[in-house]
Amino acid sequence: MRSTFREYGLPLLLLAASAVTTTANGARFMQNFVQGMPPVVRDSDLWPWGWLAAHPELFKTGWAFSVSLLGILLLHEFGHYFACRWHRIRATLPWVLPAPTLSGTAGAIIQIGSRIPSLDALMDVGVYGPLAGYVASVLAVAVGFVLSYHAPADAPIALVRFGGEPLTIRILHALLVQWDPNIPDFEHITPHPVLVAGWIGLFITSLNLIPGGQLDGGHILYALSPKLHQRLTKILPFLLFVAGTLFWVGWMLWGLFLMLPAMRHPKVPIEKELHRGRIILGIIGIVIFLLTFTLTPFYHNSLMNFLHIDPFRTAQ
Repeated sequence: MRSTFREYGLPLLLLAASAVTTTANGARFMQNFVQGMPPVVRDSDLWPWGWLAAHPELFKTGWAFSVSLLGILLLHEFGHYFACRWHRIRATLPWVLPAPTLSGTAGAIIQIGSRIPSLDALMDVGVYGPLAGYVASVLAVAVGFVLSYHAPADAPIALVRFGGEPLTIRILHALLVQWDPNIPDFEHITPHPVLVAGWIGLFITSLNLIPGGQLDGGHILYALSPKLHQRLTKILPFLLFVAGTLFWVGWMLWGLFLMLPAMRHPKVPIEKELHRGRIILGIIGIVIFLLTFTLTPFYHNSLMNFLHIDPFRTAQ
């Protein structure tokens, strides 16, 4: 018999804590937005508790960011959860993890407690999370673009620069400027916190769709081809280490993450071939990965940058 606290109390407790941490960060983002500044321009923007202690009345201004981001995370995880329920796979309710990060959370997870019975079930569990999270992120980005405005000419330099515009943001901007030509592009914008939440949602979606291990992308690839999954999982850490050296140092952490024994994909019965409809779902998952992935999610954060080495600079 499962513990009532573990089944219901723990998810609610973690969600409440995450609501506090994400709202705190969102309040700082909103304050900078009102003042015409990037979301993060000083170290205190990453840890806003001292500022909030001096301005507690501004805490409530962070709800736009918090509700947007938590909504994206919960829709993503409930996509997994309901896929598990459909296939009678035991799973916990979503756990949203509070953390001292840029967003105030380390993301959300569900814990699967029984074996996945088939490749069709594996595809459903793997793809419906990022599909739901992607749709929610697209909506947040679209609304965020409309609420944002051109960055002032005297705006300070951002401490953290969101970069490498994923294709989704480029496509959405191209569509929105047909409706309102005054909407600025992502590189010249003072982003509303809802746009920041949408960007983070797209980033989280792309990370989950990395095609290896037990990540969502790993589930999708395993359902399509267990052999290809095995081969790619072996070389992905090396590729991520290279990407971390040249583009964003965080890729190295993901490379190490995929090397953990716990990330080895459990065997799933392959007696029945993947249904044609699930193959289409897998293709949709791959397309979403291509629409959200960027090698440079944050500018000037590669290992080479930290070592003050520019591998792309030509010799004089």
